[in-house]
Amino acid sequence: MIDTSHNGLPSIAFLGTGLMGAPMARRLLGAGFKVTVWNRDMSKAEALRSAGADVAATPADAARGVDVVFTMLSDGKAVEEVLFTSGCADVLRPGTVLVDTSSIAPPIAKDHAARLAARGIHHLDAPVSGGVVGAEAGTLAIMAGGDAAVVERLAAVFAALGRVTHVGPSGAGQICKLANQQIVAITIGAVAEAMVLVEAGGASRERFREAIRGGFAESRILELHGARMIARDFKPGGPSRLQLKDLDAVMSMADQYSLELPLTERVRSEFSEFVAAGGGEQDHSALLLHLERLNGHKA
Repeated sequence: MIDTSHNGLPSIAFLGTGLMGAPMARRLLGAGFKVTVWNRDMSKAEALRSAGADVAATPADAARGVDVVFTMLSDGKAVEEVLFTSGCADVLRPGTVLVDTSSIAPPIAKDHAARLAARGIHHLDAPVSGGVVGAEAGTLAIMAGGDAAVVERLAAVFAALGRVTHVGPSGAGQICKLANQQIVAITIGAVAEAMVLVEAGGASRERFREAIRGGFAESRILELHGARMIARDFKPGGPSRLQLKDLDAVMSMADQYSLELPLTERVRSEFSEFVAAGGGEQDHSALLLHLERLNGHKA
């Protein structure tokens, strides 16, 4: 049972307050929730104190006694360490809901759900799409796997962050996020290749983007990442190393399901080369730089 003693709202722990986690925690604080935060780099957690957050020294300290625990961490290994190695899961009360918004492999999400269920704890794998802009605006697309009744019970919590859709049982949220990342990566590759072609043909990249806006090629990738490519602003909203991590996970699942995904495999190869050449911390739209190098352009 969720305790709603604080302004009639459940208490929340938010573990992982980096690029995405910090604005998500701010949205929850702004909606009136009592939020305790933790981050491995404590300075990132402390930055939320002025917004009203309590700051905990460990994941277990943050999660002790709360109703809902959010995790927004880099990968499955980090989630495993925070939940189980650190002892965080040991302090959760039966009936607590663990909402993992990290992007991790579906089999890991299923494993975490089963281990937490054995302790009487609900688990939702609920990765998000929309980037830092969506996190700040509260317009994230949230793909939730797990018990539909638990998703419904947290409707007010999710409403502070964006639009939640229950997509199936445990692991389904992560599968949908991987599919989302397929589309993002392939579309970034398509827009970047088009930019290279346009410039080689003597046209203006900026005018090209303006010309096709509103047509069949319109997308959020063209809108946001196309603008990044034109401005050559590759400060990471989504680092290329994390895009590669997701594409590696897609191909792992494709192997498990005996699927052929040639477009995904090709763009994964391009991101792999870009990250290996030192581009891992640049935004995934910076794949343009890799394609320019392939074609002899100077950045």
